[in-house]
Amino acid sequence: MTPSKPARLVPPRLGGRLGRLSRGGHALDAIEATIIVLEDDPVFDAGYGSHLNLDGQVECDAIVMDAATLRAGSVAGLHRVKNPIRLARAVLEKCPHMMLISEGTERFAAQHGITLCDPPDLISPAEREAWLRCSKDSHAASHHRGHEQGTVGAVALDVHGRLFAATSTGVPAANSPAASAIRRSLAAVAMPTPKPAAFSSTGYGEAIMKIVLAKTATDFLRPAASSPHRAAQAAVQLLAKRGKAPAA
Repeated sequence: MTPSKPARLVPPRLGGRLGRLSRGGHALDAIEATIIVLEDDPVFDAGYGSHLNLDGQVECDAIVMDAATLRAGSVAGLHRVKNPIRLARAVLEKCPHMMLISEGTERFAAQHGITLCDPPDLISPAEREAWLRCSKDSHAASHHRGHEQGTVGAVALDVHGRLFAATSTGVPAANSPAASAIRRSLAAVAMPTPKPAAFSSTGYGEAIMKIVLAKTATDFLRPAASSPHRAAQAAVQLLAKRGKAPAA
């Protein structure tokens, strides 16, 4: 990324998706539509254009959670689903379980009308080139188009008080296959009490897991004097303090 080509962090199509809420739309529809736009944009590490794992494959996870019921739909280890958030929603609405992984998830997708793609269809030219550089040398951030664009998340509250949180992600670049398959079940939290709250967390998953970041943020919101900004700030400060890898 050069100064003459700044990062395009907000796809132009996003505004129309967010407008659904102001027109009385359902929060779940808005959150799914918004994340689909981000998954389709190769600038983000989610859906098409995600980082490739050690085997040179895109491997995606996603989660969506309903604050009212505490139900979640979570999917992990996907190689053949263009928009993982669609599948996460299907699990939320049509599956007795709250998390499905790997091949069984893709069978569930086919059974519920979600088209599967060929794994190479998810690989962008930039990420293929970066993976080749890493495979010939060693993984380094300099091989990738800036890591400023990470995984994606969203929260939505509609005019009827329905509140949802969601996250969609690829694996960290050059990660071992399946290394991220469970941690995304912790990446988005929506809670009804004592204050309705929803948080979506993206970033380095191993550190996020250590403090269960999204849930921790909702806990910081419980005191009467707290606010979403204060809760998020306190959670990030705890992440910085406790999420570090131990010294070698």
